[in-house]
Amino acid sequence: MADRNAFIEVMNAGYTFKGDSIILGAPILDKEPITGSFIKAPLRMFNRHGLIAGATGTGKTKTMQGIAESLSQKGVSCLLMDVKGDLSGLAAAASPNPKIDERYQKLGLTWKSQKFPVEFLSLSDEKGVRLRATVSEFGPVLFSKILELNDTQQGVVSLVFKYCDDNKLPLLDLQDFKKTLQYLTNEGKDEIKNEYGAISTASVSTIIRKVIEIEQQGATKFFGEKSFEVEDLMGLDENGLGKLNIIRLVDIQDKPKLFSTFMLSLLAEVYSTFPEVGDPDAPRLVIFIDEAHLVFNNASKVLLNQIETIIKLIRSKGVGVFFVTQSPEDVPSSVLAQLGMKVQHAFRVFTANDRKALKLVAENYPLSAYYKTDEMLTQLGIGEAAITVLNEKGVPTPLAHTLLISPASRMDILTPSEIDGVISESKLVIKYNENIDRESAFEILSKKIETHTTEVAAEKTTKQDKEEPGMLEQAVNSTTGRQIMRTVSRELTRGLLGVLGIGATRRKKSGWF
Repeated sequence: MADRNAFIEVMNAGYTFKGDSIILGAPILDKEPITGSFIKAPLRMFNRHGLIAGATGTGKTKTMQGIAESLSQKGVSCLLMDVKGDLSGLAAAASPNPKIDERYQKLGLTWKSQKFPVEFLSLSDEKGVRLRATVSEFGPVLFSKILELNDTQQGVVSLVFKYCDDNKLPLLDLQDFKKTLQYLTNEGKDEIKNEYGAISTASVSTIIRKVIEIEQQGATKFFGEKSFEVEDLMGLDENGLGKLNIIRLVDIQDKPKLFSTFMLSLLAEVYSTFPEVGDPDAPRLVIFIDEAHLVFNNASKVLLNQIETIIKLIRSKGVGVFFVTQSPEDVPSSVLAQLGMKVQHAFRVFTANDRKALKLVAENYPLSAYYKTDEMLTQLGIGEAAITVLNEKGVPTPLAHTLLISPASRMDILTPSEIDGVISESKLVIKYNENIDRESAFEILSKKIETHTTEVAAEKTTKQDKEEPGMLEQAVNSTTGRQIMRTVSRELTRGLLGVLGIGATRRKKSGWF
């Protein structure tokens, strides 16, 4: 009993905060939840980022759903990546269930079903608000990093951006970028040589191939107008609930380059747009990246460094980023070191490598007098997790084996007709889903190339007309013609000599007659 009382005191002391917080669940000791004692997370520390990890089927998605709901109830907007299609249920209230009632009785809380204000967004052919960005908004450095270019190739990209800026050529989509590259290496090479320098055709060929690579993963739909404004991710409904923006990504699992391109552009746009707020009492926006390995597994070292830098800096904008994945190993250690909240669901061990990974995960948690961390991580049930967060002073809280709250919204997907109903009420669909194809670099340069081609053809024709020789000249200038002319000349000479009688005299003297 003394251990139990001491445990409760440790948990209550570690998870009681002066400022506002959300409830994650109740602590468990010896497989029994402590009713009325709560594991919480302070709102002001959500901009210190977090990790939700665990094997398939252990409840990661529902944990993400529950945390997003709690933040929405506090007026905080969220952006959620829905790779598996499991999060659309946030837009509908859950139905009562005896298992939920039983869980909440153990927690010492009252469950109430609730739906939340949801906005469906799309990068691809999924229904929802279209997410787009122009090439020029990326800038030459970020665009080069996405294409994984070397310094020389990056210099060519910078030249393209500079040329378009100087000549007022809108660089909106990938078609604009490719057309400009092609123009500067052909018709426009003399134009840029003195001011910008010559461009290596080998570098251009490599860049074009890199662009085609991301085009094949669907980037054509992403680059263009109208650009999405990140301020539209935030807002409250009539009940004061924060907006939950769900990006529907079920068709993008085999397109990691497009996913990482979007994520990097989003984080960069948020960082450049949001004002500095330091450590506010509540975050302005929390981003949940489900299946985070899609961002990292195929990312270059340069891209990883860029993500790491933005993660470090973006917290001062009042933005938190949570990575949701099967194993902490899916997230680079440099990024993992920046994460303040850790929610670890059951860790499955099947191989020697799994045992090594388990040891590392266990060592990353605070030491506990109440748990053997490595054993506990393998014995967590569905809807349970090992949790530690940062308190308001930035110090990790005690490790807590936690019985998690259940979502108030539907823990299942919406039907297609229900999704259509949500989308039909969206004001952002009207704002962003119009197809805009204004005159840009592609059209302007195409006209310029056409004009250039016409002028060159006309000049060539004129030159040919001036320089083209007559039939006699052609005959004289050709080998066969010269032979013919010699024969004609000889015969004419003979005829002329015959008229003068010279030929006959010569023939008589020679004995021809």
